[in-house]
Amino acid sequence: MKHAKDYIIFPLDVSSLKEAKQFVKLLSEHVGMFKVGLELFISSGPEIIRHIKDCGSTRVFLDLKLHDIPETVFRAMESIANLGVAFATVHCGETKEMLEAAVAGSKGKVGVLGVTVLTSVSDKDILAAGFRPEFASDISMLVMQRAAAARDAGCSGVVCSGFEVGMIKEKFGKGFTVVTPGIRLSVGSVKKDDQRRIITPAGAIQNGSDYLVIGRPIRDAENPQEAAIRIAKEIDAVL
Repeated sequence: MKHAKDYIIFPLDVSSLKEAKQFVKLLSEHVGMFKVGLELFISSGPEIIRHIKDCGSTRVFLDLKLHDIPETVFRAMESIANLGVAFATVHCGETKEMLEAAVAGSKGKVGVLGVTVLTSVSDKDILAAGFRPEFASDISMLVMQRAAAARDAGCSGVVCSGFEVGMIKEKFGKGFTVVTPGIRLSVGSVKKDDQRRIITPAGAIQNGSDYLVIGRPIRDAENPQEAAIRIAKEIDAVL
């Protein structure tokens, strides 16, 4: 049975293995997964993954956002598959062949998630990148196009903002996993940072998100443990 805390993915967005281990010790009993991204993986490598697994049942979301020629992505995902992580990410911004290579490399050992459009990206960014104006005026169109590519390539699901979750679940079904970053406790009074398309934990869950990447609201809290517990209660209230 999936409990409220299991919806929470805490990103270990720190630069050292020592800092990461401190958060693992603090939050292992209060979150469902730890996200290991580029910064930490480059500095500590697979050691942090082994440490998380040794500390309990909390799973690992390896967020390296693979983006390269199909053969390179295949080999990278093949190596990832041997690490025992729950999910790993690949960008949806290139060819279907690249996504298919990621799925083939996973060998069914890890759930491959396609990253659609980063939650830090705005409509102006889309336009400046050379996309068609209709994608800039409605980012969800681009998200849905990329989600379809990920589904057709055999990915387990996608990463997208909380605003596209309902559309994705309606089109691709409840079994297509959706991970939502850009979570803030209070959207109206949020501090200015690099996230643009944000949503509350309750809002994301109500829209159908399977997992929420929640970093700053926990990490920057006076008591991260209490913050994680409080967020789990908010999630439990809307399940």
